[in-house]
Amino acid sequence: MPRVVVVSPPFMSHARPLSVLAGALRLRGADVYFACAPAFEHLAREAGVGFESLSVTRNANTGVAEATEQGAREAARLAEFLDATREGAVAALLAQARHRRADMLADPDGVLDALRSADRRLRPDWYVVDQLSYPVTLALHCLGLPYATFCPGHPSYVLCGPDAYFGVPYAWPDALRPDAERLRELRAAARQNDEAFTALFAAFARRQAPSRPAPGRAFALSSPHAVVYAYPAFPWLPAPPPGPARLFAGHMAAVPDPLDAEWDARLKMLRTSGERVVLVALGTFLSARDDVLRTVVEGLLEGMPEVSVVVAAGERAAALDDLAGARAVVVPSVPQRALLERVDAMVHHGGSNSFTECLRAGVPAVVLPFSSDQFSVARDAERAGAGVVLDPNRLSPADVPAALKTLWLTVSPRMPQLAASVRRRGPGWAAGKLLAAMGRHSSTD
Repeated sequence: MPRVVVVSPPFMSHARPLSVLAGALRLRGADVYFACAPAFEHLAREAGVGFESLSVTRNANTGVAEATEQGAREAARLAEFLDATREGAVAALLAQARHRRADMLADPDGVLDALRSADRRLRPDWYVVDQLSYPVTLALHCLGLPYATFCPGHPSYVLCGPDAYFGVPYAWPDALRPDAERLRELRAAARQNDEAFTALFAAFARRQAPSRPAPGRAFALSSPHAVVYAYPAFPWLPAPPPGPARLFAGHMAAVPDPLDAEWDARLKMLRTSGERVVLVALGTFLSARDDVLRTVVEGLLEGMPEVSVVVAAGERAAALDDLAGARAVVVPSVPQRALLERVDAMVHHGGSNSFTECLRAGVPAVVLPFSSDQFSVARDAERAGAGVVLDPNRLSPADVPAALKTLWLTVSPRMPQLAASVRRRGPGWAAGKLLAAMGRHSSTD
């Protein structure tokens, strides 16, 4: 079996599923190292794999974005991004487009040097790299090292054709469709980024690896051998370009441990106060939108007396502490995968991890997308019959209760079939298929 180095950016929403894949590869017999920033070494221990300290970007998020120690520029960009989410979908995506150069291609020379050094020490047969770790993919391309791509979010992150642009949703949910002028503005910004990054990639490759093939279009650069998608293979997704093995894993969540005694007691308390329990979590970055969290929770507590609530509020937990009581638990973070086994619905931001974890658990969702690929994920939730999508910036206290009533009437009956479909694959399936693809490629070298 090969030695595999799984390289992750220092973001918990990426590092967690990548470490799960690393553990699944180990269980299939591979010798695996998990390479990430030092703060994520515990994920390697949990997966039972080796750890290699490797930082591939200045930005970071160890679980609650506002609480992560970051440089002044990175903190300022986070604040600007959060302000843009209040303006709406296109404003948030445009802010992300402006930040992309600093966030995604910081210090490519340093990343290449670090990977070259790690390769000399570990001598792996293969790498697995996050699709959004562009400097890592570029370095592996320049070094001529075999790698597989891991797509952590929506499958459209791996561009499906010349008219697709990174940062432009492949589809929009009904509640958040921008007008034509704003969409043209967004596509123009994405096109400029596409051209600028492609030029940067080409110049870097000419300087560092003049004998290697040109990397081509920057945001389309991915493994020619295998791409693992932590997502279901919905039939309506854009057809990916031919070439590598396309492995749609359905989800990348480890089987959750049972809730500990403290959480078990909390849930029992909530069940005595309400017939149903709703989990509310907007992810590691967007928990900072405590205005939306407050609207959701107040609406549930006032409009649905039969419902209790668990709220993951990040650094804003203290600001929402007045909502806590017999029917509401407000904490910075929650054991989300374990809770999903025991709640009746979730309100989330359309992050791909939350979406696929809900599918795996058979839990319907109210989706409030803010940025990134969340609009694409939200549209898939609509089409799959797994959720109701609302605009978080136009939310009234009555909206989520109304959406939940729709969920429990029309969506919940479909969830067992969806859950069964998603559970048939997962990280173990992906690891087996990926190792087979690696073996096929190695046998032809």
